[in-house]
Amino acid sequence: MLESITSILHAVYDVEGIIAWGGLLLVCAIIFAETGLFLGFFLPGDSLLVTAGVFAAAGYLNLWWLLLFAMLCAIAGNQLNYYIGHKAGKFLYSRKESFFFHRRHLEKAQGFYDRHGPKTIVLCRFVPIVRTFAPAIAGAAGMRHAVFTAYNVIGGVLWVLLTVLGGYFLGRIIPNIGEYIHIVIAVVVVVSFVPFLIEYYRARRKAVKSGDSD
Repeated sequence: MLESITSILHAVYDVEGIIAWGGLLLVCAIIFAETGLFLGFFLPGDSLLVTAGVFAAAGYLNLWWLLLFAMLCAIAGNQLNYYIGHKAGKFLYSRKESFFFHRRHLEKAQGFYDRHGPKTIVLCRFVPIVRTFAPAIAGAAGMRHAVFTAYNVIGGVLWVLLTVLGGYFLGRIIPNIGEYIHIVIAVVVVVSFVPFLIEYYRARRKAVKSGDSD
């Protein structure tokens, strides 16, 4: 069982293999799953889009089709997620935990939403895990559909543009970047977790201040 899970995770995080095997179709399917389905929280959206940009620079993917369909899938995924939260918000908080669903992820997204309000839908695009659950939180909290959609479109467009074009221009500027793609992916993964560290630091400071005031 453990070996099966390990092999699945290895395949999921082999972003080069994903793009080489499934091309644009699989890239878009993963982006939709990560943003639209709770079980997609562990999928490598950031590193996948950056690497897809590198592939586009090398001519393996069409840049314009990649940008267009990745944006559409990112936006459509969040819209589905919002709808799920709007219709089944209370159920989500009472749902039994499983390998694909942890209540702490929902609570983390809730805290992010409480601090930033509607802007969460844009900001969370750059925060792994939170971006998977934040749209459902917005739906459960009763955010107006028109407001959500506006922020969703802005966030989806910015996320795809920055990640894909970041990878694309790296591929154009650095010769033979394919030889260093694992380093690029590692940097993207580390950078994507910076928001977590910032939020953790803020929470710790707040807890210390609360303790001192008591």
